[in-house]
Amino acid sequence: MAQFFSIHPDNPQARLISRAVEIIRGGGVVVYPADCSYAIACHLNDKQSSDRIRRIRQLDEKHDFTLVCRDLTQIAQFAKISNDAHRLIKALTPGPFTFLLDATREVPRRLQHPRKKTIGIRIPANAIARQLAEALDEPLVSSTLILPGEQDAFADPYDIRDRLEHELELVIDGGIVEYEPTTIISCVAGLEIIRQGKGIASMLE
Repeated sequence: MAQFFSIHPDNPQARLISRAVEIIRGGGVVVYPADCSYAIACHLNDKQSSDRIRRIRQLDEKHDFTLVCRDLTQIAQFAKISNDAHRLIKALTPGPFTFLLDATREVPRRLQHPRKKTIGIRIPANAIARQLAEALDEPLVSSTLILPGEQDAFADPYDIRDRLEHELELVIDGGIVEYEPTTIISCVAGLEIIRQGKGIASMLE
């Protein structure tokens, strides 16, 4: 049965962040609040846990996971960043954006797009998500928590616990997070908005 941590959305309790990171490092699948929704995540090198996320969400192998990073320096370990992409990401983060970049060899092949060899990257503004990434000191493998048959992600962590308490190790309650998709920007062949969402990138419009 999933543990349930109520963490302050603006001033996360360091003790609870540390416990959450221990659960992730121990192979746990966790749900946490992000900028635009609740998301489901696990450790980068834990194939079994990422397979569990695919099963919970009923995703096929073509689904793109996202790496939630603490900063640009960490992104550079896992993705190839052009000068233009670097300037753009620096200008727009932290915030509600997902950047598609060519993956480096540090990214397990099972997490890359099977044909394009790309990976989605985020630096969130949400304080809980940021502190999880900083305390973990490596990217979170993450996916928006939209369950089969649903159009939107859950907004209420108590609903998530009721639905998934036997599928997860941890639900982090960071308050209500109404679903609105991130803006997706491809940085692979030039800079292009692929999906307009919550984030506004006026320099690309």
